[in-house]
This record gives sequence, C-alpha cells and structure tokens, in this order.
Amino acid sequence: MRAFHAALGLGGLILLWQAGTAVFSPPVYLLPSPLVVAMVFRDQWDFLLAQSLVTLSEILIGLGAGAILGAATAFALAAHPRIGPFVWPTILVLQALPVFVLAPILVVWLGFGMASKVAMTVLIIFFPVASAFADGLNRTERDIVDAVSLTQASHWQALVSVRAPLALPSLVSGLRVAAPLAPLGAVVGEWVGASAGLGFVMVQANARMQTATVFAAMAVLAAMTLILRLLVDLLTARLAPWAREGDRPHSGRRPSQTASTWRSQ
Repeated sequence: MRAFHAALGLGGLILLWQAGTAVFSPPVYLLPSPLVVAMVFRDQWDFLLAQSLVTLSEILIGLGAGAILGAATAFALAAHPRIGPFVWPTILVLQALPVFVLAPILVVWLGFGMASKVAMTVLIIFFPVASAFADGLNRTERDIVDAVSLTQASHWQALVSVRAPLALPSLVSGLRVAAPLAPLGAVVGEWVGASAGLGFVMVQANARMQTATVFAAMAVLAAMTLILRLLVDLLTARLAPWAREGDRPHSGRRPSQTASTWRSQ
C-alpha cells in the first residue's frame, strides 16, 4: 500500500509537471517536459545504463565500507569509553566540513578514478551510522545493566552479548538515514572530477545546456536512492526484525530475554 501511495504521488507530480510545461511552454533548456526526458531515455538508454552502473558500484562499495567503518568505530569507542572524548570531537569536525571542500582534496589525493568517489561516500555514510550505533550502545536500560552485573560478566562480555544486540535497532536507524545519502557522496565526487558516472553526465550535459539529459540522469539517481532505501529496509528486517518496533530499541520482550539468557550462562 505504501508503494502504491508513493507511485500515485509521483505520478501526480509528473502529470503536474507535464501540464505546467504544456501551459507555459518554457524553453527546453530551462525546463524540459517529462515527454522530452522520456525521449532521452529512449535514445540514450545504453549510455545512461553504462554510466549508472559506474555510479551504482561507487555507491554500494562506499555504503558498505562506510557502514562497517561507522559501526566498528562506535563499537570500539563503547569498548574503550575513555578514548571517546578524544575521538568524537575529531569525528564531529570532519562531519562539519562541507562535502564540496573535501571532494576536490580527495580527487587530488586519490585521482579521478573510483577511489575518490568511494572515499567521499564513506565520509558521508560514516557519521550517521557511527552516531546512531554509539547512541544505542550507550543508552542500554539501567535495569538490564544491573542484571548483567549480577552475572559477574566482564565489560567485553556484556558489550558483545547484551549491549550490542540491543543496540541493533539504533544501527538500523542509522543505516536508514545513511542509505539515501550514499548517492550524494558518489555524485559529488563525480561532479568535482570524473571520467564516467551520472555526476559526470550531468556536468557535461549542463555545460552543453542539455537539460533534458540532466533530468534523465537525476531521475535514474532518484530511482537508485529509492531502491537502495528499500533494500536496506529489507535487509535490516531480516537481520534485526525487532527493529521495526520503532526507535525504542530496549522496549518489549527481547531485552529481558537477552538478560535472562545471560544470567543462565
């Protein structure tokens, strides 16, 4: 039903766009109609597909690497809380830097190939994942912490067997926020300097005032973003089905079950 409503809203927006271009007749280089954009897909499908695959590979590699790095960083800081006050300010400073400042530097360092685009995507993905997972690890309910302490479990054992599983819903929330941002990192990197990809297509088409091609590339990028978010939802629903209960990861029966399992070991 949600997919139907989304398709209905998108269809209404496209119809409104088509009606607006039909009534006001703007020049194609200012605002092409959906029909003109559709003709670009018809005439340049092979080209757009090839460029989309380049961008998609950058997105997937960057999303995977950024998610793993962010989760690992949050876990390491939870395992060693004394170093957190020294590390988090550095992470916040990196997050505060505008992506258009970092992208040219990464291109200079890593070149015009895939590496600089993946690095840009990793930087964008890293913070929401690390921040959400760290928040989940740090706000385990006090009753559960007290119950685990009665088992004489070590800090590491409690972190691995209790706090990390209970923090998975927070990690899922971070991934859901990060997934739509992954295409931004790849395209920004391509926009600054690349020889292929959807960002490269948009830069070249914009320079030639081929606005319809720019809109076609943006449509492909939007479709990638929606599909990527759907895939993340499906994957996390399998790995952490209880995360669908909402943003309160420590509610429900699972926490008590986890604690009781620990006490029985």
